[in-house]
Amino acid sequence: MASPDARVCLGVVVGAKGLRGEVRIKSFTEKPADVAAYGPVTTDDGREFTVTVTGAAQGVLVGRIKGVADRNAAEALRGVKFYVARQALPKTDDGIYYHADLVGLAAELEGGEALGVVTAVYNFGAGDMLEVKLADGRTELLPFSDAVIAKVDMLSGKIFVNPLPGLFANDSDAEERLKEEG
Repeated sequence: MASPDARVCLGVVVGAKGLRGEVRIKSFTEKPADVAAYGPVTTDDGREFTVTVTGAAQGVLVGRIKGVADRNAAEALRGVKFYVARQALPKTDDGIYYHADLVGLAAELEGGEALGVVTAVYNFGAGDMLEVKLADGRTELLPFSDAVIAKVDMLSGKIFVNPLPGLFANDSDAEERLKEEG
């Protein structure tokens, strides 16, 4: 579960645009322009910036950062990630979660057997995937779908996983269970 001092990454500078200090930003927010909607952003090294979105081009946002006035300064920000405090973000509807809220949740099988801890959330284009570090040290990627994730219980800090046949890499009994069920 997200700690009180948790930060959420809203986007990353991917390069400079033009000569007057504008930057190109890859946004990680649902509405791309929201990368600038929650007030000043902070960086991994503790700097604080005020970002203003000025447009979009080639799948990224174009923006100005207060205090950045030329291409060299803008180019120096390449790779810098922008964060805001989790508390600055709006409340979500039921069944909708910020990635930062899922990281750190305990993962259990539906029957209550401890599985591990959610360590990251990825999206490679086909939907969110939860990275779960298992008790034995291995990691598994689990689809964040209704078929696999039976329940997310933010109050208890747990997600409950439906152990579908073949879901886990070392699931040698999957074929046998499928034969028994079919």
